[in-house]
Amino acid sequence: MTDLTPPAAERHLGTSDIAISPIAWGMWRLADNGRSADEAGRLVHAALDAGITLLDTADIYGFDGEGGFGDAESLLGEVLTAEPGLRGRMVLATKGGIRPPLPYDQSPAYLAEAIDASLRRLKVETIDLYQIHRPDILAHPQEVARALEDAVASGKIRALGVSNFTQSQIEALVHFLDTPLVTTQPEISPLRIDCFENGELDQAMRLGLTPMAWSPLGGGRLLNAESKRDKQVVAALDSVANAQGVSRAVAAYSWLMAHPAGIVPIIGSQSAERIAEGAEALGVRWTRQDWYAVLVAARGEDLP
Repeated sequence: MTDLTPPAAERHLGTSDIAISPIAWGMWRLADNGRSADEAGRLVHAALDAGITLLDTADIYGFDGEGGFGDAESLLGEVLTAEPGLRGRMVLATKGGIRPPLPYDQSPAYLAEAIDASLRRLKVETIDLYQIHRPDILAHPQEVARALEDAVASGKIRALGVSNFTQSQIEALVHFLDTPLVTTQPEISPLRIDCFENGELDQAMRLGLTPMAWSPLGGGRLLNAESKRDKQVVAALDSVANAQGVSRAVAAYSWLMAHPAGIVPIIGSQSAERIAEGAEALGVRWTRQDWYAVLVAARGEDLP
């Protein structure tokens, strides 16, 4: 049976000219447990040395409900200050628009402030990809677009994206933007498959957006399946993983990457070994039969 087309080792971020790896590393827990800059640097090296060039963070990463806002960005900034040469090896992505203790704030004044603060913490002059983290229902998309366009025009941001936006929210923002969006970052995993049938990925392909999948292992549930449905998904993944000599996590990443929308899974582990292991997903091959077996297990019922 013919394999699905494997992902290219390098691709572009949406319709931009920014070349990226087909898998990313996310730093949402980089600042946990008092991790030092040296320790964080080893994780950055693990990703880059494995060919993972797209590094994803956010200003909210590190916040524990009371403090720590910006800690992950600041720690990465220390790494980049200690080794300036690393900056040229990565595509640096961050997110903003969440403002503790408020839920969300995308007013033009705050977005401008948040972008400048991220630049200061990261100790860089330009952010390659800036994504609105979660939609602010009280912000008019025209005002959000204006704030983002100003940041692009001033050279602070190279490309724009959104995270956790609905399809209609994406359409509204796109309407007011001159600079095209290049990414959408929803939760996607073999356990969270809504986007395969609700139109999200169809919209991404139509608009030329790169889907970046957060929590591609289902919040760790794929590694410790408990429910009947989760165990059925795990069994379908393990069938391919065992046959090709890779871990279940790698099989899950590669399952997402096999979709024609070009899904980029974001590895959430803060272990150097697991980060490097993720690059093995490029070598996994899927047949349609095996791919659909995982989808059917996730749906819990046969396809029509």
